Amino acid sequence: MRRTRAIGIALLLAAIAAAVIPADGLAATRQELDREASRVLKVLYARNSAARLLGEKATGVLVFPNIVKAGFMFGGQIGEGVLLKGGKPAGYYSSIAASYGFQAGVQVFGYALFFMNEGALKFLGSSDGWEVGVGPSIVVVDEGMGKSMTSTTITQDVYALIFDQKGLMGGLGLQGSKITKISK
Repeated sequence: MRRTRAIGIALLLAAIAAAVIPADGLAATRQELDREASRVLKVLYARNSAARLLGEKATGVLVFPNIVKAGFMFGGQIGEGVLLKGGKPAGYYSSIAASYGFQAGVQVFGYALFFMNEGALKFLGSSDGWEVGVGPSIVVVDEGMGKSMTSTTITQDVYALIFDQKGLMGGLGLQGSKITKISK
């Protein structure tokens, strides 16, 4: 009975994943990733004044257009992103995370990390995989904070904005994510 239930849940999660994951899935090539990152960042700036303000002040922006998160008790998420400096691609990264706890579902979302100074950006480049929560301080910008953000309130090393959540998943965050430079 337990095995049948587990198979049923796995099939349900696979069906949900097929419904919410974009047809192009995760970017397969450098050019596709560049285009998608530029597109989502442009949309984010148009919809979110805090993102636009951070983008104007940031030394670099690491954009993960499509992160796929799935789980049932045990969970994981994965995606690829591009680091933009001066609006131009400057490196490619993967983001992976694993979790355990009360969770179920599948979700696709994007996030952007705004590196506000050279020190934070240098740490990203020099670390052998940057674990969010270790190294430069990071602040996740929610709607309330975004509305009150001004150029004088930007004081942290890295800001994160999560966007375009689609699917059904209990819980969302960047805690425990590992970001590693990749070759594309």
